[in-house]
Amino acid sequence: MGGISIWQLLIIAVIVVLLFGTKKLRGIGGDLGGAVKGFKKAMSEDESDKKKDADFEQKAVEQQKTDATAETKKDKEQA
Repeated sequence: MGGISIWQLLIIAVIVVLLFGTKKLRGIGGDLGGAVKGFKKAMSEDESDKKKDADFEQKAVEQQKTDATAETKKDKEQA
């Protein structure tokens, strides 16, 4: 009493399939599965992996100036 029987679930499933179609339901399921997989992958990454994404070491001021002049030379050569 008060619960949903297997027949009621089957009738709801048939109505959903008739409304949306199997291709659209398959696409929604694939999108949802990909989102869950991406979320799990992001949550399982170690903190050490995140530190490898970018290099935050400080460069000397002279090194930054030489890097900037090298970039401007490349830009001038390409133009």
